Amino acid sequence: MKTLADLGDLRGRRVLVRSDLNVPLDGQTITDDGRIRASLPTITRLVEEGARVVVCAHLGRPKGEPDPRYSLAPVAARLGELLGAEVAFATDTVGDSARETVAGLGDGQVAVLENLRFNAGETSKDEDERGAFADALASLADAYVSDGFGVVHRAQASVYDIVTRLPAVAGGLVETEVEVLRRLTSDPTRPYAVVLGGAKVSDKLGVIDNLLGTADRLLIGGGMVFTFLRAQGHEVGRSLLEEDQLEVVREYLERAERDGVEIILPTDVVAATDFAADAEHEVVAADAIPADRMGLDIGPDSGRLFAEKLLDCRTVFWNGPMGAFEMEPFAAGTASVARALADVTRAGALTVVGGGDSAAAVRRLGFADDDFSHISTGGGASLEYLEGKDLPGLSVLEQQEN
Repeated sequence: MKTLADLGDLRGRRVLVRSDLNVPLDGQTITDDGRIRASLPTITRLVEEGARVVVCAHLGRPKGEPDPRYSLAPVAARLGELLGAEVAFATDTVGDSARETVAGLGDGQVAVLENLRFNAGETSKDEDERGAFADALASLADAYVSDGFGVVHRAQASVYDIVTRLPAVAGGLVETEVEVLRRLTSDPTRPYAVVLGGAKVSDKLGVIDNLLGTADRLLIGGGMVFTFLRAQGHEVGRSLLEEDQLEVVREYLERAERDGVEIILPTDVVAATDFAADAEHEVVAADAIPADRMGLDIGPDSGRLFAEKLLDCRTVFWNGPMGAFEMEPFAAGTASVARALADVTRAGALTVVGGGDSAAAVRRLGFADDDFSHISTGGGASLEYLEGKDLPGLSVLEQQEN
């Protein structure tokens, strides 16, 4: 892929940067600014090179029309704080405000456009509608930088269509993400462990299928583990269960045993009467969950087991919390895994936290970004890459070299 260096002299040129600024909000308050901070190096470099930087991004899932709940105004304000400079904000995506805001930029100044998904053309399945929106975005700039790794698996106007309309390169964040993922999939340093959690096993089937031929160990937690336990014939009570995936999971367990891949499941779980922070709960054996309870975290013995299985690893990829970490009684399992990853990072291992809930969890639990080798900004994109899927936003960038 072409990179920022391939754009040449940027002074006075308008550069459209597709960032991933899809941060969690509590009203107008940003509760985790990790994605904004991850976008800073590329934006800062462009500013230092005298470009007139036009940042575009999405937030949430508005229905193709303006919705104040999903305005990027708080994000623009936070970006300005982090940059230590005023950031202009356009109140539309490609309308009068966008054109006037971009026209008013001086060299080394930054503007943020309103939420791309306020325009139906951004995510449209109709190529003409999507293309028309890409044309309008392209008219605001002289060059394009793809730096929103969290959306490169989407064939959307600001990610895919626009690449053929402007000189286009990958930003520093996308470069870093791709390099890390290549290290996870191409001759990783061993032992190589993959820790998977989250709610549904169906969300991770492709990753499990692909990594059974690459990883040495798979550690399974979160809500998805109960489908594994049930596949082994155990009672899981009222725990999250995907009955339609039981046969697939049994096949994976058999394949792992045949191919010498170690699958580590919890030995105990924290079982509660309800999905609530104040619910009555107790630690029970993983193969003896009471019929009237649901598992909401891996137990303390499991936390120690998972940490032991990670201790000698030289490469670890983690995607998905071990339990309902947002509720204090069910956060210990996720914290155990995070501590283990921090330990092996200090010992020189490559540790990758795979975005989304995992990134939110480690920050909420008080871990610093540099406790790990890399915290991905794109959980879905990371998973699809590890599945071996084509990522449209990357493929179209690579094609521009030809």
